[in-house]
Amino acid sequence: MLRTCWSLVLFLVCATGHAEDFVVETIAGTGSPENNGDAGDASTVNIGEPFGVEIGPDGALYIAEVRNHRVRRLDLHSGELTTVAGCGRQGYSGDGGPASDACLNEPYEIRFDASGNLYVVEMKNHVVRRVDAQTNVINTIAGTGKPGYGGDGGPAIKALFRQPHSIALDDDGGLYIADIGNHRIRRVDLVTGIVDSIAGDSRPIAARNGQAARGAPFLGPRALFINDGVLWIASREGHSIWRMKLSDGILHHVAGTGTKGMAGDGGPANEAQFNGPKGIAIGPHGHAYIADTENNAIRRIDVDSGRLVTIADRDSLSQRVPSDATSHEGLSGPHGVCVGPDGAIYVGDTLNHLVRHITIKKSTP
Repeated sequence: MLRTCWSLVLFLVCATGHAEDFVVETIAGTGSPENNGDAGDASTVNIGEPFGVEIGPDGALYIAEVRNHRVRRLDLHSGELTTVAGCGRQGYSGDGGPASDACLNEPYEIRFDASGNLYVVEMKNHVVRRVDAQTNVINTIAGTGKPGYGGDGGPAIKALFRQPHSIALDDDGGLYIADIGNHRIRRVDLVTGIVDSIAGDSRPIAARNGQAARGAPFLGPRALFINDGVLWIASREGHSIWRMKLSDGILHHVAGTGTKGMAGDGGPANEAQFNGPKGIAIGPHGHAYIADTENNAIRRIDVDSGRLVTIADRDSLSQRVPSDATSHEGLSGPHGVCVGPDGAIYVGDTLNHLVRHITIKKSTP
């Protein structure tokens, strides 16, 4: 089993009357950001500013390491950490060759398609690249490497993006890109290679509940996740969470008042306050898990009841860790979150340079 640095337990009581025990563990990283090697035991190898996290088709956890410009693979059974993409230096090179030799520039998030191909969005290269599952060869599939806006209706590889942050894949060969610098969400048809905007119009104006997404403003679409034909969106500057059926393109407000703050636990999510949410994932039973980054918290929305709870944050963790674990205090600027097949939650605890693992156990009070 994977060796952990320390663990702790948090307790909440959910609406059903069952107590929920949130067990939090550090599973990778030392708390230091410097590059001290490409491989080794996850408790000794540094991970500098982990952002997006994703369970791969092989059951391993993949981590976007922003500080050192790499994508890492964590074997959840052995605890071995390896590098699958990125040379460890900032740059833009390597297309057509092995992914481990390529230079990346701040990879923010990773996703896998049904064939096991790995997709990486690089914020500062303004591109999305794909690593072939069979050959491990990396190539750019969207963006030119220069910032800007343009190219809708044409080849994605010739289009301009500005600081893309997040990606998601649908079941119909579509790649969705949170083009946050242009306040747009854009879709690439992976069969034809054509890109188009499906939400936002470059105006930094908050969306309205019930509006058609295409051709209308959307403020700061930072994080994307697709589940059962629904695109979930975290709005960074809008401090809110939205959802949109891919079949109709209508935006629906889910959570957050639009005013930044930290409030609303135990109540309706649409009356709560967030502060710069930058990660989102949907888990079992349709629960939405939010990396509420500027609040240093992971929060959960019960989609059926619409209620919100915080399951981990800076204060509740730091009160319960060993006093000498200075680098393993409570969450600090978490950007990435994903949920494993067993319901376990994984968090890129960015400013602590750690990866966390949260399991939830229910018991009767």
